[in-house]
This record gives sequence, structure tokens and C-alpha cells, in this order.
Amino acid sequence: MRNLLILVALTFVTVRAADPVLPPVLLTELGKPWPANRTINLVFHGHSVPAGYHKTPEVRPFESYPHLVHRKLNAQYPHAVINVIITAIGGEDSVAGAARFERDVLRHKPDVIFIDYALNDRRKPLDQVEASWRSMISAAQKQGIPLVLITPTGDLKAKLGDPSDPLCQRADLIRRLAKTEAVLLADVSAAWQEETAKGTPQTDLLSQQNHPNLRGHTLAADVIAAPFLK
Repeated sequence: MRNLLILVALTFVTVRAADPVLPPVLLTELGKPWPANRTINLVFHGHSVPAGYHKTPEVRPFESYPHLVHRKLNAQYPHAVINVIITAIGGEDSVAGAARFERDVLRHKPDVIFIDYALNDRRKPLDQVEASWRSMISAAQKQGIPLVLITPTGDLKAKLGDPSDPLCQRADLIRRLAKTEAVLLADVSAAWQEETAKGTPQTDLLSQQNHPNLRGHTLAADVIAAPFLK
């Protein structure tokens, strides 16, 4: 009997919740042909990177990850009508983004919301950043809207892989929030670090200090689109 209780206890210790996935109903909707299909709204919320800024003040939306994700999804779901809505504002942080979340994001009745603020969140204390991200997560979850939290692309001044670096700290916060709130994570930072560890200089991924170029945006799009392509 004692051995049985130990076995049961060990079983409970090793059981873990499944990683979050996109709702199967959404993937089904994406696969429906006309006339059974409907428009799928994807909202990208954040700062200058999803807004499409490359070398400021130049904006290249068709070389930025929201458009690149759109192209990937169109290739995977050729019958889907996908509406990509960008509510990102250059220079904004998550505190300001959370303040306008209901007005500018939820009003579009999104099917999925993507959030990317970590680069600019370095100028805000971590506790304020966490509160702002939690506010947006909670507001979306109350309406049953799936979320994808995006860890940051690179910055020439950031020390990638250094836990004390402000950008790495915010990437870790986003990972923790995704885990504790059971929402999807697009770990772009991990992919970025993996690419630089292979010998790719950050300058090959950036158009300026903290904005990706086409190659950097393509790397991000590969990670962000992955949950749709499984």
C-alpha cells in the first residue's frame, strides 16, 4: 500500500499542463473555403518594430513581421481571408499600450492578439511593466481572445544572454507571464540569440541599433507564425 501511495505521488509530481495552443476552432476557420469562411482579424500591438520602422524614420511594412506572418499564413491557408491590423505606435511602451488597449485593440474584435513592447519597456520599472502586460492579458482573456506574447528582437547595446541585462530581464518576464497565464509565447529573443551564437553578427539582423532589417524580421516571423503552421 505504501509503495502504491509513493507511485501515485510521483505520478502527480511529473504531470504538467500542456503547452498553450491556438484554439482548434480558429485553425478550422482558417481552413474553410468560401462561402463558409469568414474574415480572421489578427491584431499586432506594440512599439516601432511591429509598426514597421526600419531605419527611422523610414517605415517598411512589407518587410516587417506582421506582413511576413500574413504571407506565411496565406501560403498555409489559401482560402482564408486574413485581416492584419497594426495598432503599434513607434516609441510607445506597454504602460501607454495598456492604457489604450480596449479602445484601439479590442474594438477590432480580434481573433488573435500579438503583443511586442519589451524594447521600449526598458525605460519603465519591471513592476510597472508586469502590471501593464497583465492588464492587457486579463482584458483579452475576459473576452476569450487568444494572445501571443512576443519576446524582443535584438539591440546592439543589449548583452544577449546576460540575465542582468534590462532587455533579457524583460524577455524573462514575458516568458514567465506566458507560462503563468497559460498564453502562447513567441520566443523571438531565444531564436535571435541562437542565430547570433551561430556566428551571425547582430548588425546582419538590424537596420539600426534597435530595429530589425528584413532578415531580422523574417527570423521573428518564423517564430511568431509557428503556432499556426503545426
